[in-house]
Amino acid sequence: MASTDASADDTLDLHLPEEFVALFGKQRNAPAGTPVPPTGPDLLDRVADWGPALTPAGVFHLVPVDAERDVPLIGRWMNDPAVAAFWELTGPRSVTEDHVRAQLAGDGRSVPCVGLLDGVPMSYWEIYRADLDPLARYCPVRPHDTGIHLLIGDAADRGQGIGTALIRAVADLVFAARPACRRVLAEPDVRNAPSVAAFLGAGFRCAGEVVLPAKRAALMVRERSSREAP
Repeated sequence: MASTDASADDTLDLHLPEEFVALFGKQRNAPAGTPVPPTGPDLLDRVADWGPALTPAGVFHLVPVDAERDVPLIGRWMNDPAVAAFWELTGPRSVTEDHVRAQLAGDGRSVPCVGLLDGVPMSYWEIYRADLDPLARYCPVRPHDTGIHLLIGDAADRGQGIGTALIRAVADLVFAARPACRRVLAEPDVRNAPSVAAFLGAGFRCAGEVVLPAKRAALMVRERSSREAP
């Protein structure tokens, strides 16, 4: 793992979330191959109910993916060379469908969403529990840290500050909907300069670099501010 910010703000909290303990216990005791259902409250506090957000680019709404409806469009986006360079999900529809359905069939720690801007699908998002994600093996995380992955689907929507506006809006939605969450995280590839710049413009800071299995990532962190206190 590459160095990360050594400040106290990024110290690993060794108190595991209750959801993680419960999930681990079920996984350990269940027969091999047994699906583990969600435990306790919704792990991401009902993303489907977060509602719209007014942004400088228009009214933005995160809508959880419906595989039958959304996979063809998401698959087209994944095959755009500018997207493919970092998502690595090129190929036939089945490649994207397998990726999305794995999350939909999971325990709710990651929710794939389509981003609608003024009602038009234009981006793909994954909202995930960073403290329950493999990311936690590689960098300091805290209970209820919430991560985001995203792509802007069409070239016409890139390079205009739209990504920055939407990232800021989604982070705001996370803090509004998830009172237990104190930080929003992202880990774009360090080579993806436009993505890193968009997160910086949306109020995130770079806490260092992290070597993940498929990339060297910039660990982007936005802390809940006092005005965003629940």
